Amino acid sequence: MVPLLLLPLLWGGSLQQQPPGYELRVQELVTVQEGLCVHVPCSFSFLGSPWSSSTKLHSYWYRLRGNTNRDVLVASSSPDKPTETKGRFLLAEPRTNNCSLQIRDARWSDRGRYYFRVERGNSVGFSYQKKMLDLQVTALTEKPHIRVRELLESGRPTQLACSLPGACEGGRPLTFSWAGAAVDSLDPQNLSSSVLTFTPRPRDHGTNLTCQVKREGSLWTTQRTIQLNVSYAGNLTIGVSFRNDTVFENLQNTSLTILEGEALRLRCEADSNPSAELSWFWGPPGLNTTPISSTAILELPRVGPAQEGEFTCQARHPLGSHSVSLSLSVAYPPQLLGPSCSWEDQGLHCSCSSRAQPAPSLRWRLGAELLEGNHGNESQVVSSSSEGPWTNSSLSLREGLSPDLRLSCEAWNVHGTHSASVLLLPGKAVPQAGVVPAALGGAGAMALLSLCLCLIFICIVKARRRQAAGRPKVTNDEEPVMGTVTRGSQKNLQPDGPPNQASPAEKGPLSGEQQELYYANLTFEGMKPRELRFQEATSTHEYSEVKHAG
Repeated sequence: MVPLLLLPLLWGGSLQQQPPGYELRVQELVTVQEGLCVHVPCSFSFLGSPWSSSTKLHSYWYRLRGNTNRDVLVASSSPDKPTETKGRFLLAEPRTNNCSLQIRDARWSDRGRYYFRVERGNSVGFSYQKKMLDLQVTALTEKPHIRVRELLESGRPTQLACSLPGACEGGRPLTFSWAGAAVDSLDPQNLSSSVLTFTPRPRDHGTNLTCQVKREGSLWTTQRTIQLNVSYAGNLTIGVSFRNDTVFENLQNTSLTILEGEALRLRCEADSNPSAELSWFWGPPGLNTTPISSTAILELPRVGPAQEGEFTCQARHPLGSHSVSLSLSVAYPPQLLGPSCSWEDQGLHCSCSSRAQPAPSLRWRLGAELLEGNHGNESQVVSSSSEGPWTNSSLSLREGLSPDLRLSCEAWNVHGTHSASVLLLPGKAVPQAGVVPAALGGAGAMALLSLCLCLIFICIVKARRRQAAGRPKVTNDEEPVMGTVTRGSQKNLQPDGPPNQASPAEKGPLSGEQQELYYANLTFEGMKPRELRFQEATSTHEYSEVKHAG
């Protein structure tokens, strides 16, 4: 039995030890996964040169059968000797002392021990069994490899290649398939190739892409999934937060109106990968413009008219720079200038101005009558105009004046109301056209009634003194018969005043309530004995008490 097992080791019918000059260099243990390929490097030495004889040298690889008397030929350099593996085991050309073995499509049945043998005609034959190859076949655990040939940029076509490490040409064919949200809409033929061509989009960033590999005629499959990293510079959005609210709401348009004095926070968000560098600018950003903030959030603790204008957020990204702008408007209730009244053209002329955002509306209240817009008749003329945040109105009265007349100017918008009043104080009748002032009329009557020559001189002196004195002084026995009372706050407006006005308007409250009177301007047209006093006002306005010098 023993001689039969050793027959492959002998040539010429004798059993002998490995002679000098015969040596094999090969890895003794090789592991390959089922269905894959492996290359086993090998070289050998042979007594004499393999090409020194005219007889061709052939080489073989055998797998030991264990307890059988015939080993299995798996690889052969001779076409006359067929192998059991049917071309899956390939042998190198022995003339270069190369015994390397290429194993394709490894199977469970390939496990075992292998030895190398050389033969030359009928005279030489030797099996290198002193050093054998131990081949182990394991279950398939190898995953495909997905190679990204270049950085993925949104809008730029790119290619991805899928390969299975350990697979080799000539083995059982492999089929490839791609799956993922980024490629679901592609041509199926493109998805069944080992090379995938597609154009990534911003929404593809962070999505999964899977390459699956199958072997034809087999049940095994293997796959690998990667997460796409797409570089893109997306849209910018601006979020706003009012007061102390920590929640930001995205703006739906490019303009925002806020009440004066409120706190405002602006947050800029850039949908980009990698993250963009964010900055805030006042107005459009220029090449050398310094940003007012280099963070995503811009804080405005107390918004006022000085903050009105355009705020721009700029995002710097490797793929380019983008910007978005917000137009900020500050809203505030009316701030009233006036009314002020004076006698002109033998009538009463009053003017009133108001500033607000949005622009205010103005109207006059003459007793119980409302006067607004532009209109006129013989007794009254109302003229109103608007320019920017200012509204101006004037009122001229020629008839209907009486000592107890109540006259007020009212300004309002959606954020509040402000009003101020003028009082015609009780006393003598208001001068009308063709009527001589009371003081001069009294002096003329005294001159006509004094016929005595001794009193003429005295009367003339008295008349001259009264003419030189101008307006009479207010004493305890006399008080003004007509005056104007203007009501408003003591806070100043912004430096820009209304058109055709020399002084700024006074700022009103934030609510629609009437404001208390802080100052009064009086214009006197005549005096009378202190028999009549101020009557209590019947309107809803509050007035301060105006006292004359005692």
